[in-house]
Amino acid sequence: MTSTDKPLIVKCPTCLRPVPWTPEQEHKPFCCERCKLIDLGEWAMEEKRIPGEALELENDDGEDAFFH
Repeated sequence: MTSTDKPLIVKCPTCLRPVPWTPEQEHKPFCCERCKLIDLGEWAMEEKRIPGEALELENDDGEDAFFH
């Protein structure tokens, strides 16, 4: 394998282990299912969030417009 054939190596966002970016790596960018689920849990518990202004979810009638 030449240097041009080497896959891109990224760091797992959870544990920082090296992860080869190949079709065989089914959890990329994570190294494993466990790290993927840890990250999902952090988003679900709102420990992580995308920066920016919060969205206003209620309309003038006081109802939650997001689900209508």
